[in-house]
Amino acid sequence: MKELIRKYRHGIPMVIYLVIYLILFFIVERLTEDNYHVIHMALDDKIPFCEYFVIPYFCWFAYVAGFVVYFIFVDKESYWPMFWFLVTGMTLFLIVSFVYPNGHELRPEQFPRDNVFTRMIANLYQTDTATNILPSIHVYNSIGIQIAVQKSRRLSRHRGVQIVSGILCVSIILSTVFIKQHSMVDVISAFVLAAVLYVLIYVLHVIPWRTKEG
Repeated sequence: MKELIRKYRHGIPMVIYLVIYLILFFIVERLTEDNYHVIHMALDDKIPFCEYFVIPYFCWFAYVAGFVVYFIFVDKESYWPMFWFLVTGMTLFLIVSFVYPNGHELRPEQFPRDNVFTRMIANLYQTDTATNILPSIHVYNSIGIQIAVQKSRRLSRHRGVQIVSGILCVSIILSTVFIKQHSMVDVISAFVLAAVLYVLIYVLHVIPWRTKEG
């Protein structure tokens, strides 16, 4: 057991951070409640509601968690830049949520259809509020995972995995607006943040993530 912990101890910071992140997110959600700035842009009103996108929306959890576990246990070299990319973006998201409580009012009052997908969305709406959405972590983390997959030397030998990851990434991003979980403002801001962090971490190596072990 000690040998196992020693070998994969680099994954411990991620576990600790996720616990802290969830606690802080719960706190900021409680603080926000009905007192928030409404996020909206004209393009939001032109995007139709499409309940089928709830499937890729929920796939996000397995998509992010699956690749994080993969990089921890298989590809440490790709794990560290991905770690700093995700952690930095999620931390900035928490700061924005505390300083500028935000939310949207895009959810339909009634669903245009009654089927298993709209019922899934109804349950989602009950458990996940429409507040603290800027930037979209669904979008940001999906981009972060896709960057890590594309940058991975190990996965460069598995083109199929990269293609499937790309398809999942795009479909998850689209799902956030088609099931009215996010405004396009959230999506665009996530892309801007991802672009900045990509340059800092992957291009300029501002965060010295390389280790002797790779």
